[in-house]
Amino acid sequence: MSTLSIQQNRIAQYWALTKPRVTQLAVFCAVIGMFLATPGLPDWKIVLAATIGIWLLAGAAFAVNCLVEREIDARMARTARRPMARGEITPAQTIVFSGAIGGLGMWVLYNFVNPLTMWLTFATFVGYAVIYTIILKPATPQNIVIGGLSGAMPPALGWAAIANDVPMQAWLLVLIIFIWTPPHFWALALYRRDDYARSGLPMLPITHGMPFTQFHVWLYTIVLVATSMLPFVVRMSGLIYLVSAAVLGVVFLWYSWQVYRHYTDLIARKTFTYSIIYLSLLFAALLVDHYIPL
Repeated sequence: MSTLSIQQNRIAQYWALTKPRVTQLAVFCAVIGMFLATPGLPDWKIVLAATIGIWLLAGAAFAVNCLVEREIDARMARTARRPMARGEITPAQTIVFSGAIGGLGMWVLYNFVNPLTMWLTFATFVGYAVIYTIILKPATPQNIVIGGLSGAMPPALGWAAIANDVPMQAWLLVLIIFIWTPPHFWALALYRRDDYARSGLPMLPITHGMPFTQFHVWLYTIVLVATSMLPFVVRMSGLIYLVSAAVLGVVFLWYSWQVYRHYTDLIARKTFTYSIIYLSLLFAALLVDHYIPL
C-alpha cells in the first residue's frame, strides 16, 4: 500500500470516529435554529463559524463515545467495523484527536460566535460524552430518555449563535428532538436486540422485553406528534408547518402502530429509517414556513 493510500485510510479512520452521519443531522438541526433565530437572513460568517464549531465539538463527543464503548462495539455486528473496535486507532490517539478538534471547536465558537454558544456546546459535549456515555448508558434502560437532552440541544446551540440568547421557541425545538429520540432509538434497539444482548448494555428490549418496548415506541410517538404542534400553538410557525407536521406525524404514527401491534424486524427497521426522515423534514418545514408564512 502506498504512503498516500495509508494516509487516506488513516484520515478515513479518524473521520469515522466522529460518526459523520449522526453529526450531520445534529448540525442540520443547529443550522435550522440559526435561521429561525432572526426574521431575516442570519450573518453568513456567524453561521459558518457556528457550524464549524458545533460540528467539531460534536465530532469530539462521538470520538469519546467510540473510545469508551470500543469493547462493546467489538461485540456488536452493527459497530464492529468502527476503528476503535478493530484496534486501528489507539485510545491515546483518540484522546488527542478528540481534545484537538474539541478545543479547536471551542476556540472557533468563543472567538467568532459568542461565549454563550461555546459554553452551551461544551455542556452538550459533557452531557453526551460523560453523563450519557459513561454514566447513564451502562446503568439504566432509560438511558436514551434521560440522556436524550444532550442530543436534543443543537437547535438551542444554533439559536444562541445568532441571537446570543435561548428563548422559549428554541427550547420547544429541543423538546421535540428530546421526545423524538426514544422512538427513534428503540426502533433500532428492537431489530438489533441480539446485538444489544451481546453488548451487555441494559437496553429496553433486553431488560423489559419486546412487547413493553413496542408499546413505548407507540406511546412516545403519540407524545411526539402532539409536541410537534406546539410551534404552531405558540404562533412560532404557520400553516405550512402545521400541515407538514400533521402529515409527517400521521405517517410516523402508522409506523409506530405497526411496531406495536404487527411487529417484524423489517417494520422496525423502516420505522427507524423513517424517524430520521421525519425529523429532517419537520425541521425543513419550520424553515420554509419561517420565510414563507401563511
